[in-house]
Amino acid sequence: MNILLDENTPVQLIEPLRLILRNGHAVEHVQTLKWKSKKDRDLLPDAAKRGFDVLVTQDSNQLQDPEECRLLKKAGLHHVRFKGGGGLKGVGRAMGAVLIAMPDIVEDLSDAKGQRLVQIFSVNAGAKRFTSIDPVQTPPPYWP
Repeated sequence: MNILLDENTPVQLIEPLRLILRNGHAVEHVQTLKWKSKKDRDLLPDAAKRGFDVLVTQDSNQLQDPEECRLLKKAGLHHVRFKGGGGLKGVGRAMGAVLIAMPDIVEDLSDAKGQRLVQIFSVNAGAKRFTSIDPVQTPPPYWP
């Protein structure tokens, strides 16, 4: 599966996605293809012509624009969208959500009969995702 990361997707996702999706999957970013600032109306058909199967983007407005929806449908690309966040924490949450979800998404898309529109729900900012203990106050059994 050939995956294209849109301009509004962090370029830093390229290598981690290549690492976790290595078996027969290619990951490119519009920036590395010299397609930066290309309008979606040109990007969608060009991506299809270059053999991309999936577009990963933060641009959920594409699905609100009748012309872009028409072009997306015609291109036959799977549309995978996610919400970013503000600041570095938001970018980190968005990147984490994409990295966690993409292996399952790619597997699902590989089995799909036809085009899919996928939305990744970002990692909840309010959810506690780790615990931290002070070993001085609560030492593990064999803490020196």
